[in-house]
Amino acid sequence: MTMPMSSMSGWDTAGAILIVLWALAMWAAVGVLAYANRGPVRPWVYRGSVALIGVGVIGQLGHLQEHVAQVGYWLGHPNSPSWMTPWGTGLANGLQMVLPNRPTFGMELLHLTGNFIFLAGLAGVMVITRRATKTQAHRWGKMGVWMQGIHGLEHLALTVSVAFGSRAIGLSTFFGLIDPGPGLTTYRVWWHFIANVIGTVIFGLALYHLWKERRAVRATYSLRPAPVLTEQAA
Repeated sequence: MTMPMSSMSGWDTAGAILIVLWALAMWAAVGVLAYANRGPVRPWVYRGSVALIGVGVIGQLGHLQEHVAQVGYWLGHPNSPSWMTPWGTGLANGLQMVLPNRPTFGMELLHLTGNFIFLAGLAGVMVITRRATKTQAHRWGKMGVWMQGIHGLEHLALTVSVAFGSRAIGLSTFFGLIDPGPGLTTYRVWWHFIANVIGTVIFGLALYHLWKERRAVRATYSLRPAPVLTEQAA
């Protein structure tokens, strides 16, 4: 996948720094909440996990719309190079300053960052349901973490391979065996779109069940004796 790089502005740099800080802050929160949740019941972990999940939802909405826009552009221009939204291009341009001699590194790093923001939101579901493992929310959250974790490793492989001067190597490039051109663009655009739709649906189902089972989940953070959880929350 190629990405034409335009001149970089101060806004591009600021946006790139902010999105990286966003991802780092979310994973710092995951670590703090998960560690705190290992000990005695701490009600603030519940509130923190809700906030973490909410920020993850916002991040994934932005991430998903980028892939929807790419597919929309492909439908009208199937033989053209891949396309990114103006705001996606700006963020990629800002991230490109890390390795300016690798033309697609900024784009790869942007998608890696977006996917790890999404993964942090899913991890929030696992944290909040740690004491409610029999709930459907926990099961869907666990499925999402596994699925998105694998997808995150795919993006890590793509980013690292480009950083070391190779073609982007991963499942979505058929391990670098597909030559650049319309074929590679088509395969990669649709591969990542489908992967993100599946991940988003799983996240949505986890949130749906979390809402249905919210009383049972919240009860596990009460300092009073919690009721016994059943398969379905009352």
